[in-house]
Order: sequence, then C-alpha cells, then structure tokens
Amino acid sequence: MTDTHARTDTKTYSPTDIERRWREKWEASDLYRTEEDAGKPKHYALTMLPYPSGDLHVGHWYAMTPSDTHARFMRMNGHRVFFPIGFDAFGLPAENAAIKRNIHPRDWTYSNIENMRGQLRQMGAMFDLDAEVVTCDPEYYRWNQWFFIEFFKRGLAYRKQAPVDWCPKDNTTLAREQVVGPDRVCERCGTPVVKKNLWQWLFRITDYADELLDFSKLDWPERVETLQRNWIGRSEGAQISFPVLGYGDLEVFTTRPDTLFGATFFVMSPEHPAVNEITTAEQRSAVEAYRERAGRMTEIDRTDNTREKTGVFTGAYATNPANGKEIPIYIADYVLMGYGTGAIMAVPGQDERDWLFAEKYDLPIVRTVKPPEDFDGKAYTGDGPAINSDFLDGLGVEEAKEKMVAHLESRNSGGATVTYRLRDWLISRQRYWGTPIPMIHCKECGTVPVPESDLPVLLPEDAEFTPTGESPLKLREDFWRVSCPECGGEAERETDTMDTFMDSSWYQYRYLSPRYDAAPFDPERGRKWLPVDLYTGGVEHAVMHLLYTRFFTKVMRDIGLVDFDEPMDKLFNQGIILGPDGNRMSKSRGNVVNPQDYVDRYGSDALRCYLMFIGPWNEGGPWDGGGIGGVSRWLRRAASLATDAEGSSAEADPSELGRRTNRLVKKVTEDLEAFRFNTAIAAMMEYVNYLLAIKGGVGKGEWNGAVQTFALLLAPIAPHHAEELWAEVGTDESVHLQGWPGWDEAETLAEKITLIVQVNGKLRDRIEAPSDIEEDAAKELALASEKVAVHTNGKTLRKAIYVPGRLVNLVVG
Repeated sequence: MTDTHARTDTKTYSPTDIERRWREKWEASDLYRTEEDAGKPKHYALTMLPYPSGDLHVGHWYAMTPSDTHARFMRMNGHRVFFPIGFDAFGLPAENAAIKRNIHPRDWTYSNIENMRGQLRQMGAMFDLDAEVVTCDPEYYRWNQWFFIEFFKRGLAYRKQAPVDWCPKDNTTLAREQVVGPDRVCERCGTPVVKKNLWQWLFRITDYADELLDFSKLDWPERVETLQRNWIGRSEGAQISFPVLGYGDLEVFTTRPDTLFGATFFVMSPEHPAVNEITTAEQRSAVEAYRERAGRMTEIDRTDNTREKTGVFTGAYATNPANGKEIPIYIADYVLMGYGTGAIMAVPGQDERDWLFAEKYDLPIVRTVKPPEDFDGKAYTGDGPAINSDFLDGLGVEEAKEKMVAHLESRNSGGATVTYRLRDWLISRQRYWGTPIPMIHCKECGTVPVPESDLPVLLPEDAEFTPTGESPLKLREDFWRVSCPECGGEAERETDTMDTFMDSSWYQYRYLSPRYDAAPFDPERGRKWLPVDLYTGGVEHAVMHLLYTRFFTKVMRDIGLVDFDEPMDKLFNQGIILGPDGNRMSKSRGNVVNPQDYVDRYGSDALRCYLMFIGPWNEGGPWDGGGIGGVSRWLRRAASLATDAEGSSAEADPSELGRRTNRLVKKVTEDLEAFRFNTAIAAMMEYVNYLLAIKGGVGKGEWNGAVQTFALLLAPIAPHHAEELWAEVGTDESVHLQGWPGWDEAETLAEKITLIVQVNGKLRDRIEAPSDIEEDAAKELALASEKVAVHTNGKTLRKAIYVPGRLVNLVVG
C-alpha cells in the first residue's frame, strides 16, 4: 500500500482527497465482492432499501452507515458477509412527479437512481453493488407477477368489492398517504375525501393470522412484537345471527355472548353493504347524509371514546335471538367495517359507548351482570352474577358465556369462534407506476391468470395520466384488450397495479441472484445465505412491511421455495433523525438536510461518525450539524498518529498503554456487538487523546502496535481514515481484510481502584484498594479509615452498602 500512498500531513490534511483515493482503490481491487467461503459462518446483513426520491438525505445516512459499520465488524470477526442494497422504485411519489413535471415516472425514477448510486458510493459502505435490485425493472417485477399467480392458484389472492378513499373532484382513488389533514382532504386539490366501493384484489393474510402471532423463532424488539400482536388482534368469542325481516341474518361477533339478553339495539357501520337494503324510504335521506359525513372521518376520530356518539336510525329492526324481541337498527360512525363483521349488538348495561348512545337516543338499558353494591358508574364491565338473563341468572361471566354459546349452537343462531382485527391485504392500486396484476377477465372462463410463459406483463411506456377514477392503463386499449388464454375468446386484462409493499415483501431473496431467470432466486444461493441474519430499519414499518414480509416467507415455505418460517432472525430498529423543525424529514415538508453539504466540507467519515456519536442509535432525534466539526477534528488528530511529531505529557502515564489498549478493544467490541456506536466512538476519542499525550514516551514497536490496533478498531466506523492510518503503520494488505483484534481480560483490570467511602450518604474519604477486592474486605478498609472513624466512633453500624469497584456507604445511628 505504501507505494501508492501519500503520507498524511496535518498541514495538508484533506479528508475528501483521502476518501476519493481509497474509494478508487477499493473499487479497482473489488474489495467488497461478497466472499463465498463456505468454511466461514455466514452473516446476511440487510438494511431497508431506499425509495429513489432524488437525493439521499441525512436520514438515509443515519439508517445505512451504522448498518455498514456492523457489517464490517462482522466481516473482520471471521464471517462471510453479504450486504446488498437496492431501490424500492415503484410507487405514488414517482407518479405524482410525472403529473407535476410532465415527465415519465420511468425517466424520473432511473435518473434519481443513477444520482443516488453515486451518493451511496460516497458513504464508503461495503455494499455488494453487483447484487443491486431495482424493483421497477421487468426482470424483478416479473416475479411479483409469478408470486401473484401462485397465490391465486392457492386461493390466497381473490377479488371483491372493497371500500377505498375517493376524491370526487379529481375522480380518482387515493392511497392512504394522499389523504391529508384532520379533515381528510385530497392532497392534490383539497377536496374532502369520501369512501367508495370498487372491485379490488386482496391477499388472504388472515389465513396465517395464528402463525403470525408466534414470535418464538424471532429475535425482534418487544415493541415490534407488541405492535404486530395488537394489529392482528386475536379475540375469542361468539358469532351470533340476528334475523332481519325482509333481508335475512345480520352477523355480529362478540366477546361477551353472556350479555345477549341486554342487547336492546343494533348498530352497523355506515359502510356496511346491508345498509342500502334494510334502510326504509322514510329514513334514506338521513342515512345517506350521515354516511357521507362518516366517510370523511379518520378511523382515529371515529373510535375516539371522548367524542360524542352519533348515529341514525335505519327504520329497520333485528330480532334478538335470546328473547325474540325486536330491536332497532342504527348506523353509527363508532362502528367500523374493518373490525369484526362491521356490526355490533349494543349492550348499554355492559358497554360505555353503548350506554352513551342509548342515553342520547333514549334507548332501553338493561343490566345483565350485577355490579357490586358500591358501584356508582354507568356501564359495568366487570365480573359478577348474571341478572335479567333467564336461564343464565346467577352464573358468573365465564360460565354464562359457555352456556349461552351452547344455547345458540343448539338453535343454529351462532356459535363459538375466533376473530381478528387483522384484515386481508388489499393489494390493488388504480395507478400506473406499479407491477401490472397478471390476470385476465373472460366472460366465458371467468378470471384466469396470464400464462407463465407470457410473463412479465410489461407496463406500456406511453400511458396517459388523466385522472378518470380508474387506472391509467384502462386508457390503453392495446394493453387491456386481449384474448383469453383458455378459450381464445375476447377478454380484458386487469388494469390495476400492485401495492408497492409487494415489492419489498421478498426483495431480500432476489438480492441473492438478481439476474436469475429460472425462479425468484437461485436455490443454491439460498442454501448458502438464507435466512437474513440481521435486519435494520425503522419501527414505523412494524405492522405493514414487517408483517407482510413475514407473511410472504410463510407462503414461500408452503410453495416449497424455502425451508424456514421467518424472513429475518434478528431485527434492530434505529431511531429517526428529525429535520431541523422537529418533524420527520421529507421533501413535502421542505425540512430535508442534504448530507452532501457536510461531505464536501468534512468528508463522509466525519458524517458517519457524527451520526453514530450523537446518541444511542435506537433513539434518533432532531438534526443539529453544529457538532460535526468536533468529530472532524478528532479524525484529523487520529490521522496524525502515524506522523513523527513529538508528544508526551506529564499527566499521562505511558506504562498504562497496554492496559488502556486492552480495555479499548474490549469496550469497542462489546459496544459494536450491541449497536452502542456512540459509546464506542467516545472511548476511541479518549484513547486518541491518551496516545497523543504519551507520544514519544514509548518505544517505536509498542507505539506502532497500539496505532495498528486503533486502526483496526476504527476500520468499521471510519473506513477511509482507518485505511489511511493502516497504510502507514500496518501491512500492505487492506485494513478491511484484517482480523478483529482480541484482548487480554487480565490486562483490562486496574491493579488499584479508588473507593468512595460515605457515612450516612455523605462523602468522608477516598481509599485505594485492590481491583479484585471482595465486599467484606472493602467494608473493613472503610471502617479502618481515620477520616471515617471520626463519624462512626461511638455509634452503631446498622448497615454497610457496597457498590463493587465504586463505593462503600456506612449507615450508622
């Protein structure tokens, strides 16, 4: 290395020159090609792939560079490491950009990708760029379509009418992120959004609900498990049928079938499909007006327990199967179509919301569980003997539940069941920039899949983007008008495209062989690398992406593509770097911090280190670039360790070099294993200060050994500066091909420690003690101190508290 290396001099120090030079050398030598040595343990490291929005911002750096540091650390610890990167390239932002800028989303996306590739290289990360995946490439989305067809064959993909957010002015379906503000208006034109039913494709993720509740094979944060468990929302209870004259049965799910005798009215979601059929002519105008208002509200607002309950009578009545009484049917916004059956039996005596509703509309309230004598509230939700419940009277809640379920089953009016909060995954999008759904609608044969030999179904490149309320692909007759692959007759191709979560649900598999054309991935590569060992990304993806990728892996297992149950063994959630205004960075908010400004001035290593130094990685926080200069100065001082400048300070003890070095290796190793990057860097800063203080005070061999060790520890964190330092004091081989240093545990221990001695919590002395002193000996030393004796003589020692290696607190009285 030294033959091509220009010695670093602090007067001519240029971090950007250093970094550019080493990146060119790494690229020329193919330093980061993935090692395939089967004799080494594997480590598949994965960080969430970015969306190509134009430029990487500081938030991307915060997610990626610590992930790179850990991947480098694992490589130096003897693992063969696979660390790929790609682009989540389909989606709404590119389509919006096409409309606003009159540019094709393909051109916009690929231009951004090319720009971001250069920015990724500037990070100095060890990404395997040969494994890059771009999800809008036909060679990728072909396999989205293949998966869709496999799901369809297995009954996991189906089509039905489902509610969507609709802008009546733009005449278009809106994605969740296009509905903004508390008033739920269209992002494009500000018109209030309404709900509308459209034919949609869905995946039966609910078939895997119980499996998804099993986290036993995952080392994931408890918070993510809790979020997923709550999102799936498994509930045991009963399904009960309420007959409605002239319609049939309306089904409800309840966890409290024991309260059925107290059901004095019935409430449906405004979106329930039966509302149109059961509403009487006299009530229709009031019902329609209420449905329109409810359709503009968010789910959070509708389920807010502090908000006044409202509703409208439909004019229809249901029959309570427990007592045969007719009860009125209302619609109310606090009942959601996405939960249970979209209808509830209202039991105001045992439910607070129902009580408030009953009070407002003067409906009967019947208690079915006797509250305690001192109960002075309204609805009672606790245990107690059943009352006003005929054959259940006197029974406790659990026994009454069982008896009521048996009664319903004997009369074919219901039975025990389990329900979930989780809904099937609605995968249809009425947009252009996404994977075309590979299905064909034939009047004779029904809905049939495109033959696999015809995949991929390509997106036409000249689609128009006029908002019509349907996919732009419907404007292309040459796209949708096709022959049926089964009967050869006239048919229509599906014009919806897939949700972009489809792309990110299995991308980790495609990274293994991005150009493999016989299957979604090369099974031989899969056997070498799967599953992912470590996944890093934000907790905000817990109940969408992270749930979907688990679902996908389980289906892939059932198809026979993999032989394991979970996609990633370990998950670590980093925090979020907020913009200067305290909000999450996004272009729409105008609060994005451009990392290039800092890279151009301080270099990428300084930005990497600063982002890891500002606090625990799992916490994040608001961006403040004021401290990056200090980190840059530290790297400059670190780079100067290889020069011959004199040092030595009376305040530093050169004889401590071996002990301090061993302590540092242990500290950095344990911190990097636990993603405590900030404390690892803090320890390395302190070590540099110490080295510069003793410079000239130790022999050349001992000095070079210490600097070599430091360069090895620095390598994962600041890869360019470590390489520069290693070129001066190491071997001709790259620092990134070296093994991680070890440490001598005995050498990490100080021969002597200082113990603080307190009496009744007040400092009275500091005493020297052996580093391995036991508790009893520490107490004896403390009591032997003359300064302590002044405060203990003549008093009774009631307790002695020992904090190992730190203090003894004597409690006397």
